[in-house]
Amino acid sequence: MTDHPVSLSAAIRVWTRIALLSFGGPAGQIALMHRELVEDRRWISEQRFLHALNYCMLLPGPEAQQLATYIGWLMHGLKGGLIAGGLFILPGLIAILGLSWVYVLFGQVPMIEGMFFGLKTAVLALVLQAMIRLSGRALKTGFLRLIALAAFLALTLFQSPFPVVVLAALLLGVLSGWRQGHSAAPAVSTPSGSGTLLGETLPPHAQVSVGWSLRVGGVFLCLWLLPVAALSVLLPGSTYQHIAVFFSKMAVVSFGGAYAVLTYVAQQAVEGYGWLSTAEMVDGLGLAETTPGPLIMVVQFVGFLGGYRDPGALPPLLGGSLAALLTTWVTFAPCFLWIFLGAPFVETLRHNRALATGLTTLTAAVVGVIGTLALWFGLHVLFATVTTVTLGPVEVSVPELISLQPVALGLTVLAFMLLRRGPVTTLTVCAASGAVLHHLLP
Repeated sequence: MTDHPVSLSAAIRVWTRIALLSFGGPAGQIALMHRELVEDRRWISEQRFLHALNYCMLLPGPEAQQLATYIGWLMHGLKGGLIAGGLFILPGLIAILGLSWVYVLFGQVPMIEGMFFGLKTAVLALVLQAMIRLSGRALKTGFLRLIALAAFLALTLFQSPFPVVVLAALLLGVLSGWRQGHSAAPAVSTPSGSGTLLGETLPPHAQVSVGWSLRVGGVFLCLWLLPVAALSVLLPGSTYQHIAVFFSKMAVVSFGGAYAVLTYVAQQAVEGYGWLSTAEMVDGLGLAETTPGPLIMVVQFVGFLGGYRDPGALPPLLGGSLAALLTTWVTFAPCFLWIFLGAPFVETLRHNRALATGLTTLTAAVVGVIGTLALWFGLHVLFATVTTVTLGPVEVSVPELISLQPVALGLTVLAFMLLRRGPVTTLTVCAASGAVLHHLLP
């Protein structure tokens, strides 16, 4: 039983809407969920939303998908978490699988390229809007602004490992709370949950139960690893077995979101296994950036090409499709495991003052992370040529100013103007404009 008036059927409609509009990588997706769940519908409070987000930022895997799973579980238990997390993946899975077929059968389609180009400009506007909104809410003090700046510089200039940045911010916050004798309230001013549908109560299904967590965690552990073990026994040395093992390992070490792990994936998939070329890896990233769902869905494209080129006894398209589905399964099954295993304990600790202070600084670091993603994405959308300049320990991405793409800049400005009409209008207009301009200006 739930203690709020949101029915499961109503929640399914909202999660479906979020899934279909979840463009823009983690920054845009988190901003969309915040607008839908906190601002517009007031299902949960800002404090509760950020608490869940901070936990998901500490986990390996796509934080936006795990955040949807967490909130779905918080609202409607295990069934709600499965529905929210599953729906978040489904549109991207279908879209990338279909586009993978188009890619191998027809190659580059100009109209699709133009639509993707227009969508990228809308995504850039969404990411920048997310950074502006979150910074306005999270950076209330000079100390928190300094944390955000430090995280941005560490990731942008020094290529610091994402887990190190996150844990350092968390540690600084905990130490700050300890020095103040745990008397200071968290620095982020968040509205009370009393005006939200969920309120501040802990739903009965969210009560801590070690037995429940172990049982559910054991089930998802088996669902994740049994296919890997079966393929290792039945098809040792096959592409399918290599895909299952490789992407299972990636699911455990993929801290920091897709950008933090894609270099490793590209190196192993291109040079180690030979599943695809570097140019094809870039094309796959473009597909993932401009389709709904987590950016890490690019691995589905990688798996598809691996299975397509070495399908064993199967037809190439069927082998590629099975490899794509296998890749998606072993990538996302652990995400449900992390949430269902740890969320009940994390939710119980929500009012722990020391933890809240530490997570406040973590939220500030997240602003810096989003800033890093916005810079990276903006440079590659607006400029045709971006080079990396190394000065000792510092690496700086520098665009060639002459390579500025006026059409991309114009569409990005248009996207900002359209954001007030909502993400659907923005994405639709920019995609259509990109297709038309790509035809008129080849």
